[in-house]
Amino acid sequence: MPTLSIQDRIKAIQRRLGVPPDGLLGPVTLTRIEALLDRALPPPPPPDPPATPEANLVVSTRGLDRLVAFEISSEAYYKSRLVHPVWPGGASGVTIGIGYDLGFNTAAQIEKDWRGRVSDADLASLLTVAEKKGDVAKAALPGVRHVEVPFEPAKAVFYTATLPRYARLTRQAFPGVEALPADAQAALLSLVYNRGASLTGDARREMREIRDLVPQKNLAGIASKFRAMKRLWDPAKLPGLHKRRDDEAALVAGADRPYADAELVRL
Repeated sequence: MPTLSIQDRIKAIQRRLGVPPDGLLGPVTLTRIEALLDRALPPPPPPDPPATPEANLVVSTRGLDRLVAFEISSEAYYKSRLVHPVWPGGASGVTIGIGYDLGFNTAAQIEKDWRGRVSDADLASLLTVAEKKGDVAKAALPGVRHVEVPFEPAKAVFYTATLPRYARLTRQAFPGVEALPADAQAALLSLVYNRGASLTGDARREMREIRDLVPQKNLAGIASKFRAMKRLWDPAKLPGLHKRRDDEAALVAGADRPYADAELVRL
């Protein structure tokens, strides 16, 4: 009988858990395992220090699915159009994987996230566009277009490195976000993933207003600020950002609903 690889064993476990069998021990799978353990085992004695850190966010699978769709549309689209670096326009940097903007990451962070996921030669090329944004990134794109980032490594970086980091940034930018319903947490994670966590300047006015509304749990107010943010982009040139803000606003506005355990993911 052939010996299964670790990835195949994880996939088999994921099928039994009822989660997508992607072979990654990421937050979706870990959350489902934790839920099963909570039901099957007696409560452990209070750990000192805590055995596991508190989750930065608890988001909905609906919200995570929307975030991925905003970034890559679908796996098929990724494989046909996004395997090589792109420049999305505006103030973005050169982007790879599932919305991984090299312009908003340092060389050290890129090295940490992608070493072993792409070839050493391709990684060296990607490091040349670290922290470059806007027209500078656009001009640098031809120099890295040869790099290939397959979907599986892109997904691995997204779930195991990028999402947890952006969950921390979201909680830092919007204190109290962890007390909001899971759809609202996912929408704010999507916002920070797309725009970063800075709250400085007129372009971040609505994000500062959201920060002030979060402790009040004012979902309607937060949703309205997502929509107001569309003032920043020409709908003829960047219609995707208008749709993204509207969809995120709808997630927030409808966030006060019952959630099944299976649709909650700890990040």
